[in-house]
Amino acid sequence: MKLLLTGGCGFIGSAVVRHLMRETDHTIINVDKLTYAASQEALEEARNHRRHLLIEADITDGAAIREVLATHQPDAVMHLAAESHVDRSIDGPADFIQTNVVGTFILLEEARQYHAQLPPARRAAFRFHHISTDEVFGALGPDDAPFDETTRYDPRSPYSASKAASDHLVRAWFHTYGLPTIVSNTANNYGPWQFPEKLIPLVTLNALEGKHLPVYGDGSNCRDWIFVEDHAAALVRVLEQGEPGGTYTIGARQPRSNLQVVQSICAELDRRLPDPLGPRERLIRFVTDRPGHDFRYEINPSRTEAFLAWTAPHDFDQGLARTVDWYLDNRDWWQAVRARRYAGQRLGTAA
Repeated sequence: MKLLLTGGCGFIGSAVVRHLMRETDHTIINVDKLTYAASQEALEEARNHRRHLLIEADITDGAAIREVLATHQPDAVMHLAAESHVDRSIDGPADFIQTNVVGTFILLEEARQYHAQLPPARRAAFRFHHISTDEVFGALGPDDAPFDETTRYDPRSPYSASKAASDHLVRAWFHTYGLPTIVSNTANNYGPWQFPEKLIPLVTLNALEGKHLPVYGDGSNCRDWIFVEDHAAALVRVLEQGEPGGTYTIGARQPRSNLQVVQSICAELDRRLPDPLGPRERLIRFVTDRPGHDFRYEINPSRTEAFLAWTAPHDFDQGLARTVDWYLDNRDWWQAVRARRYAGQRLGTAA
């Protein structure tokens, strides 16, 4: 297939690109706005690969998207482009509405017009895969059953509300216009190449440098975690095998409290690079909770696992060990990112 992939220089998008390069023969048209969180380095061998083309464009630019579709004639769309940092959405929600809601609307409209003019066989095979988050489902209590494909929507932050809106648009374009769309919702991703504002890289780098590790509240807020390479592989399977109009929850059954995640990172670093001043857990500082902080997310991926005949290969400890090793081995990348993109700024709270 020839795939139009939006946000392919982002954290999850670049993992999908790498997976496609290594495990398939698909060609990728990578449309990315190249915002602060984009990394062309994360494309690795795809940067100069004949099956990968990077186009700098904004998904809110209908004319640009129309030209890409007309010129490259993709067989499917994988839509990953999104603003995704909750703290940033609280401080400045407008960018999230523009990219996640308006951008998805424009992409859907251009895809609808493109799909309508395809020959019958290609029109029947076409897919629009929208990648979303478990945060659209709201918060779980300690004893609530995990989210699945039937969970009602209850977003709590500007970020999750914008993603919920985009999910609804995608389903509406399937039911109203017959655009063959698929939605997948996933848990927190982690792994190589993640931008340093996110929890695991932020804590890893702060702990490595002996800085305080600020944790919201008492650290009991719980998240489900999936290694990004596992998620990328599942996304490609959903695209290739998913049913139009279908929803797929993708998870790895690896819930951890924020405090457990931070403690695990400290332990991984202590094993590799003991700190003469003592275990790095001493650096943890509990700080005032953020507004609307959801208590718990957890996904039940049973239906998706059965449908795809797939389960996530990495457990959390394996994935975290690989992730910590990657950041230790790639200091030049993250030091340059922080120097370039955080000049004069303060990094956010860890968890």
